[in-house]
Amino acid sequence: MTVYSYIVTDDTGFSPNPFHGYCTLACCKPAIRRTAKKGDWVVGLTPKKQGHRIVYFMRVDETPKTYAEYWRDKRFIAKRPRYDDSVLKKCGDNIYEPKGSGYRQLPSMHSNRDNRELENPVNKAHDLGGKHVLISETFAYFGSEPRNLPSDLTALAPGRGHRSRFSDEVKEAFLNFTRTAKFGVHAHPRRWTEGDISWKAGGCGCAERPK
Repeated sequence: MTVYSYIVTDDTGFSPNPFHGYCTLACCKPAIRRTAKKGDWVVGLTPKKQGHRIVYFMRVDETPKTYAEYWRDKRFIAKRPRYDDSVLKKCGDNIYEPKGSGYRQLPSMHSNRDNRELENPVNKAHDLGGKHVLISETFAYFGSEPRNLPSDLTALAPGRGHRSRFSDEVKEAFLNFTRTAKFGVHAHPRRWTEGDISWKAGGCGCAERPK
């Protein structure tokens, strides 16, 4: 089992996307998505100036999917973004539609910032470089209410990029921590429209799930 930790610099509900019953990592962090396997864990932390607190954790519960597989899986149609709908719909991460030998980037949080109908080639290349989408039903997302990092888990705090080499003791301490947290969506992302509650409809109830 490998544990990956990294800094969530822009918590918008897009990457990770913890809604509609699944936490998915489909964009950003290509190095993690290229190498993570079923049974591994991913932990996202706030930046150092915000105390390296836990934004979310997820277990990779399925063999990582290609973008084409993710697009065609009916479970994730709800994660295709719509810019004429709620904040929840706008942050969908299922943004790469198979077209010919490549992909079309949907209007999304990674398309052209000035005109969402236009693709952003830099973001597209970065995302697709990760090759896979990570999927979890075993996750806890704390968003705007991040949890303190326990003293026996300070080693998880990364520098630049991500960390994935931890002692057995740290990994065991991390697994013990996950057993103390209720799974699901506990709060809206840090960057979210004030007063918008659509994130609650997209959550999974924070119910305990068997490990």
